Amino acid sequence: MPNLARESKANKAARLQTVLERMEDFYGDAKPELHYRSPYELLVAVMLSAQCTDKRVNAVTEELFKTYNTPETMAALTPEELEPLIKSCGLGPSKSKNIIATSRLLLSDFGGEVPREIEVLQKLPGVGRKTANVVASVAYGVPAIAVDTHVFRVSNRIGLASAKDVTNTEKQLMALIPMDKWAKAHHWLIWHGRRICTARSPKCAECFLKDVCASAIEAERQAQKEAEKLAKKAAKAVAADTCAQNAKLV
Repeated sequence: MPNLARESKANKAARLQTVLERMEDFYGDAKPELHYRSPYELLVAVMLSAQCTDKRVNAVTEELFKTYNTPETMAALTPEELEPLIKSCGLGPSKSKNIIATSRLLLSDFGGEVPREIEVLQKLPGVGRKTANVVASVAYGVPAIAVDTHVFRVSNRIGLASAKDVTNTEKQLMALIPMDKWAKAHHWLIWHGRRICTARSPKCAECFLKDVCASAIEAERQAQKEAEKLAKKAAKAVAADTCAQNAKLV
């Protein structure tokens, strides 16, 4: 098992290229799992998804968007009126306040349209860089890599990135992955994080990346070292026992 600490730049580049090629083959049809029919619905859904599952968000927006699916209809509500409708997504008070404020700002400053630019999106209440990247890339095809908990965890486990925060993880992924695949890679990593490389008890044994994943390679190397250590200890014990038995025969 290779020692990644001594891995050459060329070997590392080849290994990471294999990771990306396999992920594209395996998750080539990956797409957003949030349900939406317009950039505005996508924006609201992504805002609701903070610390919440897509499944729960979809259940909430299925009802919410029947009546409130435009900036105009949403802006007519107060945060207190919206909160009970989205409560099950968690963080109801802050999410309702930000969604209403964003809806009103879209009407007053953007003609009711969701901006395409990431930097402009980030100026909307409750819209951070991850949300802005998702909306820009999914709704408008803007090249971007949104780093959520799945993307952060998976990319650093596999070795596509080596960063302690989402900002540097995003920068490292953008440097590694061709720009025309940024948005797609975001979905590959999310799907892998939800299906195989889960936060708890990742399914490493059945992972199609286990021979090129930095964490899996290191775990196997450590297991081999431990096995060799135990084998040496057992051999010493056998040798000592043999010596003791020979001594009794003298």
